[in-house]
Amino acid sequence: MRDAPALTTIDPEPLVDGLSQARERTLTLVAEISDAELERVHSPLMSPLVWDLGHIAAFEDLWLLHRFAREPMERPDLAEVYDAFETPRARRGGLPFLRAGQARAYLERVRERALSATSRLGVGDGMVHELVVRHEHQHCETMLQTLNLARLEGHRPQGRVQTPPGSGSGGLETVVVAGGELDLGAGEDGFAYDNERPRHRVEVDPFHIGRTPIDNATFLAFVQGGGYQRRELWSEEAWRWKEQYDITHPLNWTDDGREWRIGGYEPIDPDKPVVHVSWFEADAFVRAHGARLPTEAEWERAATWDEETGERLRFPWGDQPAGPPHANLDQLAFGTAQVGAYPAGASPSGCLGMLGDVWEWTSSHFVGYPGFVAHPYREYSEVFFGSDYRVLRGGSWATARRVATPTFRNWDLPQRRQIFAGLRIARDA
Repeated sequence: MRDAPALTTIDPEPLVDGLSQARERTLTLVAEISDAELERVHSPLMSPLVWDLGHIAAFEDLWLLHRFAREPMERPDLAEVYDAFETPRARRGGLPFLRAGQARAYLERVRERALSATSRLGVGDGMVHELVVRHEHQHCETMLQTLNLARLEGHRPQGRVQTPPGSGSGGLETVVVAGGELDLGAGEDGFAYDNERPRHRVEVDPFHIGRTPIDNATFLAFVQGGGYQRRELWSEEAWRWKEQYDITHPLNWTDDGREWRIGGYEPIDPDKPVVHVSWFEADAFVRAHGARLPTEAEWERAATWDEETGERLRFPWGDQPAGPPHANLDQLAFGTAQVGAYPAGASPSGCLGMLGDVWEWTSSHFVGYPGFVAHPYREYSEVFFGSDYRVLRGGSWATARRVATPTFRNWDLPQRRQIFAGLRIARDA
């Protein structure tokens, strides 16, 4: 066995707490779900929920036990079963994955060993521990996508919190953001994913951007106004997709004015942001309003740039981390809040809801920044670069605050609707 990492002076306690908090969230999320439902394939787009549990354990097994502590893996025989890149979601239901009780035991055993190794070795530079914490939080959001598609009638998630009332908006009101140079992406300090770096300078022309995301009332007007029938609003590829799958409204809506929310159906709240729309639908909507989707550089400038001081902020509201007054994050609302519910989270440009509630589609393709270097493994980002995927920004109600930053880049195919995605309009100034 090779030498283990040297002891470090970095305080391990915050990272150990982060591991515990992520695990508590995971176990709470699945606590009220039967083993049969955990093991079922609810949608070909998603893994069985229990696969995600096993994958969380396998990722920690690989990164904290094997690569960080340099110890033998707890279950090396499961590496192929839980390799997310080599086993696409559509195939995972047929894999020999661990059943519910086995997956819980695997989670527990790996965590015991990981904490023991951390107690002995410290956390090094902290990056591997932070990677494992954020990975687990991101899989909680993935499992919430699966739960949304599963339509488990009567399921009542534990710990649901209430969100404050909003101020109403519609989403068509815009603010003007001055053009200029922007240092796009994450800086060198702290944790960031490889696709967020390196930070590089870009020139952004002046533009208009929606003060808030588009709400249900405004999107409903688009639906009722024949938006899904107006061929001129849809690209050829988008129209084929819409016609093939008979898409007539956002994923969770019903024809009788209700919307699925985890646990049951509710009347569509006109003041909440529209959610579960594809890039194709978002693009058609903005075309109908003589607008467009923002580029990711425009989105990041609107979220972080303070024109008065000539400085970029760490978060839309300043440099302090996200808290309950700023945004609907951390999964506990189990749904969106009304638009404008978090005025303390406004960016200097006057935009609300830049973090939390819904991911926001941009017009940008998912490509590497100039000078991109894959780290710590190529399959996280680089294999998805190209024209197939579009970038989303801002996080959703299901995103952990630890993960949601203005530089975080999510991505998906333009037809995908399982993600908690909405939109914000933009126009040239």
